[in-house]
Amino acid sequence: MKNPIVKSLLVSTLFFSVSACNKNENSETAYRSADLSSESSVMMDSVSTVATLQVKEKQFIKTAEVSMEVKDVYESTIAIENTLKNLGGFVTSSRLNSNIISENTYNTSDNDAILVRKFQTQNTMQVRIPTEKLGDFLTQINNLKLFLNSRNILAEDVTANIKLAELEAKRNAKIAGNIEKIANNKVKVILANENESEGNYQKNAAFQISDQIKYSTVELLINEPQMRIAEIGVINTSNIDQKYGTNFFYEVKNSLIQGFYLIQKLIIGLLSIWPMALLAAIVLYFFKKRKITEKATSIDLK
Repeated sequence: MKNPIVKSLLVSTLFFSVSACNKNENSETAYRSADLSSESSVMMDSVSTVATLQVKEKQFIKTAEVSMEVKDVYESTIAIENTLKNLGGFVTSSRLNSNIISENTYNTSDNDAILVRKFQTQNTMQVRIPTEKLGDFLTQINNLKLFLNSRNILAEDVTANIKLAELEAKRNAKIAGNIEKIANNKVKVILANENESEGNYQKNAAFQISDQIKYSTVELLINEPQMRIAEIGVINTSNIDQKYGTNFFYEVKNSLIQGFYLIQKLIIGLLSIWPMALLAAIVLYFFKKRKITEKATSIDLK
């Protein structure tokens, strides 16, 4: 009787031990899986940790700067614009430039040539995105990158600025009330005008803060990691220059015509100075006549 009981106890003990081990292993596996899942979640959400920051009774102006390399700048620009459109954002500036590194022309025939241009394209963009969609936007554009150079996200606490603006608005209203109690005169008009102007500046500042809270500003710099090459068909200018550089018969004809025109100009020039020629002829005539007279007188004296 004792042996079966002992055996039963041993089997029961072994069963519970194995069960406990399996439970521990399952628990450890589940724990590791939870860790991996948590780690993956952290990696996925790291792009928007600051972007999605919310604190009770706090107001933030959120901005971001992203510099990344993409496969094709133009296609990525279109993708970013479509993403903005879907999320309710808009582009405030976009400067796409192709920086030419080198270019060479290779003649392929008497008339044709190929211009080989090496260049790199980049685009500098400034966009505005609803603040609640900032995290989604950064996550989506992150999928376009080949390499992320830098990403800076800033959440500036402007709660105190908003409170100060509210206090300044109350002060402005109080001053307006005090000015109304002053008797009508020139000073009252000046004070009222200055107070109204200050009130307008305060309203404008409050509007700007409200707009910056509602829409986040993102500066984007996207470029391509390697040079691109463009092959452009052009005219063989070297051959064209040689072809039309000289034309013997045309130039001979031109020279004859220009010589004829030169003779005409000389004749016209001589005709235009006939008074001077006439005066010179008269002077020469009297000079010769005087010389003949002096010669005849000298002969008579001898």
